Amino acid sequence: MPSQPPGTTEWRRLFAAEAGAPRPDLALLCLLIGAEADPLLGQQGIDRARRLLGRLAEQAAHGHRSVPAEGSRAWAVALAELLGGQCGFRGRPGEYGRLESALLHQVLRRRRGLPILLSVLWMEVARRAGAPVHGVALPGHFVVGFGPVEDRVFANPFDGGRVLTGADVDLLVTAATGAPPVASMLTPAHPLDIVRRVLDTIRAWAAPRPERCDVSLWAVELSLLLPSPPPRLRYDRAQLLVRKGDFAAGARELDAYADDVAGQDAATAERVRWQAREARALLN
Repeated sequence: MPSQPPGTTEWRRLFAAEAGAPRPDLALLCLLIGAEADPLLGQQGIDRARRLLGRLAEQAAHGHRSVPAEGSRAWAVALAELLGGQCGFRGRPGEYGRLESALLHQVLRRRRGLPILLSVLWMEVARRAGAPVHGVALPGHFVVGFGPVEDRVFANPFDGGRVLTGADVDLLVTAATGAPPVASMLTPAHPLDIVRRVLDTIRAWAAPRPERCDVSLWAVELSLLLPSPPPRLRYDRAQLLVRKGDFAAGARELDAYADDVAGQDAATAERVRWQAREARALLN
């Protein structure tokens, strides 16, 4: 495999350890993704981002106390007023074309981002402030939920934290799927599922940009460090290695993937082994 940038091995060790922890730190995992994308971030940059989350949480807790209403809606209102109003964190259509919009440290700096990264920001500030908060992975649009199911309030960080009605949620889902939401779409998202979705979003950004094959590769390699990665990721990694010109490593990964699937799909295994032979032929 080609040599990795200085610090990459250590960041990945930390990423794998945090992903395997009993209660993974969502903010840290997202910041470690940022360290892959931005070698200049460093430990100081990660620490600075975490301190900023803490300061925002202190302001959110104070804002919550000043809201006369009680319960989930009070938290949603306090976060919207602070993050969306005073700080100006929100999204805009152009964010979908920027890698920075999927990196938490850049979202903190630019105050712009994708729905899922803005939701991570909302969740991590709210959690530190003591709010009952969770992510909700609606199809095509990530939002946050405050409170238990019986008293839950949804908010849309991409729209500055606007509190959503039931009709708003229906509209978001219908626009993405053509059908109204089902109960399973509204369940709290596990932190690792959020991290997987962030990495999938980064891969989707890089896929139509052949010159950013490096981004696709590190996003796949981080996905492989999460618990129980789908076997298909090994094939994706192999293809990216070949595309980057690392034919020997790509061929080895293709052979390993073929061995994994041979028992269930002999035809696919043979096709992948043929691709491995083609990759090795490029070494000549």
